Amino acid sequence: MIRVLLVDDQPLIRSGFRALLDLEDDIEVVAEAANGRDGLELAARHLPDIALLDIQMPVLDGIETTRRIAADPALAGVHVVILTNYGLDEYVFNALRAGAAGFLVKDIVPEDFLHAVRVAARGDALLAPSITRKLINRYVTQPPPTTTSTVLEELTGREREAVVLVAQGLSNDEIADRMVISPLTAKTHVNRAMTKLRARDRAQLVVLAYESGLVTPRRS
Repeated sequence: MIRVLLVDDQPLIRSGFRALLDLEDDIEVVAEAANGRDGLELAARHLPDIALLDIQMPVLDGIETTRRIAADPALAGVHVVILTNYGLDEYVFNALRAGAAGFLVKDIVPEDFLHAVRVAARGDALLAPSITRKLINRYVTQPPPTTTSTVLEELTGREREAVVLVAQGLSNDEIADRMVISPLTAKTHVNRAMTKLRARDRAQLVVLAYESGLVTPRRS
């Protein structure tokens, strides 16, 4: 059972997402909140698998809420997915850097929304959908200042290759095809890289890949 926390200051939005989630046998909405402060308290109380957070909320916004969840070891199992009315904006980039596992635009079709929740719960390949590929392309054309880091020296050659492919938005199955290995081996390479780089999830792995210089931004 995938346990979900909904945090959005618009009751109609919350009720709409909840109505979709409640129809699924493998998903349970454990709590709702209208601001980030209450969301943090509920996350600590219920320890959901997924926290769906609106970016712009009163009291505590989605970015700061994400940052606090990511910084709390007790909430390490909570995957944050940002909800936004905007397809691509600076809020989304900042949320990913704060520790979000991914983001969803609120006008997403129901099937894609449910798929994204399940993918986020697995911690796998949320960066694969086409909308997030666009996010990656936008992010890498305007990256934050790059700093030289020795942390990548801990990675093996195959782990580095896997990280590069993750940064391109590939799923584990796609990485396996590209590297000519099994999906399980691909997942192992990605997970080991995340552990060595202390990345919370695949989204953070992408950020680290670009900020460290492992992946060079593509410019048109």
